[in-house]
Amino acid sequence: MTSAITTPAEAGTPVPFIINGEHVLPAETFPVTSPATGEVVHQAASASEEHVAQAVAAAHAAFESGWKTSSPRARRDILLRAADIMRRRKDELSGYLTAETGAPKQWGDFNVDAAAEFIVDVAGRILTLEGKVPATKDEGQGAMVWLEPYGVVLAIAPWNAPYILGVRSVLFPLAAGNTAVLKGSELCPRTMWGVASVFHEAGLPAGVLNLLFHAPANAPAITQALIAHPAVKKVNFTGSTAVGRIIGKLAGEQLKPVLLELGGKAPAIVWEDADLQNAAVQCALGAFLNAGQICMSTERIIVHKAIAEQFEKAFVGAIGGIFGQEQVLINKAGVAKNKKLVEDAVAKGARVVYGDPAEVNVDSPAAQMKPIVIAGVTPEMDIYKIESFGPTVSLFEVESEEEALRIANDTEYGLSSAVFTEDLRRGLRFAKGIETGAVHINSMTVHDEGTLPHGGAKASGYGRFNAAHGLGEWVRTKSVTFKW
Repeated sequence: MTSAITTPAEAGTPVPFIINGEHVLPAETFPVTSPATGEVVHQAASASEEHVAQAVAAAHAAFESGWKTSSPRARRDILLRAADIMRRRKDELSGYLTAETGAPKQWGDFNVDAAAEFIVDVAGRILTLEGKVPATKDEGQGAMVWLEPYGVVLAIAPWNAPYILGVRSVLFPLAAGNTAVLKGSELCPRTMWGVASVFHEAGLPAGVLNLLFHAPANAPAITQALIAHPAVKKVNFTGSTAVGRIIGKLAGEQLKPVLLELGGKAPAIVWEDADLQNAAVQCALGAFLNAGQICMSTERIIVHKAIAEQFEKAFVGAIGGIFGQEQVLINKAGVAKNKKLVEDAVAKGARVVYGDPAEVNVDSPAAQMKPIVIAGVTPEMDIYKIESFGPTVSLFEVESEEEALRIANDTEYGLSSAVFTEDLRRGLRFAKGIETGAVHINSMTVHDEGTLPHGGAKASGYGRFNAAHGLGEWVRTKSVTFKW
């Protein structure tokens, strides 16, 4: 059976689940609040453990009844149609993101465009999945190594880049022949509904992709029930390191593999021979895109002492030219956290280079604040080690490569980083020494392409999304031997 889901329920009605290709709307709902206004924009369905069982059962049935043996070309064609549909529905989908997260339309449009391109890239890679026919030790015996999908995958996606990360969480598993239950963020359920509806409109069979969300208070019970369900064979989670540790523990107790892409505290090293204007603009973008609410956001800028003063001026100018307005954070807790981090640093001797923490109003109905830059940060300050996940960034001055690397690596995180230098040999030397999953020379830390493996080191997670590595995460080998 093919799902007929293409349009949401009427405006003003709660956002429903999608289970076995149909909308499901239970009695229990929860409010979704816009951080831009502080007002409730709509209600959303809240899952119970009964809905968990229904969604997983639908995914398991769809896997066994044909999706696991579907042809790679059939899966490719569905994905290519999904990309076309996503582009056609761009204004609608972008509007959901803006309404629920408070992000500007440009961020919504970028999310939709990037997600559509992502789908096309992965669709083109499906036919590259192939097994092997290795040599065996005995005469008269042959062997094959097959690649097989796991089965039902649990995908947990966040709110901060919901089309990119929501699509990514299910795209690779589906492409490899798995079915999925997407546990969408409770902060943007209609946006997550948009992700699932695109695949259903493209012709995805009923049950192959199911969608749930829940009231915030129900998170522990619903997450545990999903991971513990015997039919769920693998988990992927993108989100904070704190929650990632919980997901990893729950999956480990069930002996289930898990792919984690977690938090970051991305460093950018600006050396004395750098193109300062490029470095200033790229660091501003890296630090303050989406109000710094990106796992790859630049949080530490490590500048050679010889050009520190010039860079600071260029950096301040770039921020003012690009991010002069207040930015919306996902909630007031994020505003309060960033204000507290800056105030703690200033109280311990840090200097405010740009912005004014006194202007940050944590009591406003809207969750907004302007960018803040501080210098003179030391390890005793909370902001030195805590991921701010907001529009704050710290400047450091150094004189040697060793000192720059020490500060860059002095964190539990290791997702992304950047280096600015006109000497490629130096840039590669830094890249080799930085403990992150990606290093970008002369461009910002926020950089993620479908052709490149994406994931972290240390407490930023393990496993890889994207490219051939991403598909490989969602198949397992089966060795088959035979006698001639």
